[in-house]
Amino acid sequence: MNSGKLKQAAELIRKAKYAVAFTGAGISVESGIPPFRGENGLWNTTDPIFLEIEFFNKKPFQSWQKIKEIFYDKLGDAEPNIAHDILAKMEKRSFLETVITQNIDHLHQKAGSRHVYELHGTYTQLVCVNCSSEYDKSFADLNYLPPTCFVCKGILKPDIIFFNEPIPEFAKKRSFQEANKADVLIIIGTNAEVLPAAKIPQVAKENGAKIIEINIKPSHFTNTVTDIFLEMKATEAMKEIGELLYL
Repeated sequence: MNSGKLKQAAELIRKAKYAVAFTGAGISVESGIPPFRGENGLWNTTDPIFLEIEFFNKKPFQSWQKIKEIFYDKLGDAEPNIAHDILAKMEKRSFLETVITQNIDHLHQKAGSRHVYELHGTYTQLVCVNCSSEYDKSFADLNYLPPTCFVCKGILKPDIIFFNEPIPEFAKKRSFQEANKADVLIIIGTNAEVLPAAKIPQVAKENGAKIIEINIKPSHFTNTVTDIFLEMKATEAMKEIGELLYL
């Protein structure tokens, strides 16, 4: 059943003038990174309060303890999977313009994608809550928490979007510009239940884009904006599409 749809999807991508990928947790699950929501999601076993900005500001040590355990002790060892790799190859061969991602794991860049907009930030950067100085994560010795700023001694925060924090204006603006320009949008592994990310497929659709959706089960996009639904794992679908594009 999927073989015909895969050929249709590959043909849409091949003929696209401006294809954009929109990714979520499902693309990185196969790299060993658990999603936040849903079955086996982090929030089933961990209280999300440690990622509330108010909690971080009041109790940075306790917040950093959990952040280190969940992100920094695990994400550093994660490697891109074939789905990340195929997207990077698609960009290199001009089948894909950009990747918009809700993931903070930096795996798209690690795979070789150059034009990536991170709606929810990245764990690879730290930012001072006082003077806004930015650092690579390698700057901080996370055996000593919370890490502090070299410039002003303020507390460093992961450059990821905490609950009750606004989306970075640059990433938000560029992501919606890309959605507006897209004539094909490839949704991979996301239900996009949080705003403003949830609006990106709608914006693309309203501007005439064809929507290819890859997910292990239907999402709220499937029966509203999706043109081709591939009920598959991200790695399996992208491997097949990559072969059809001769990547």
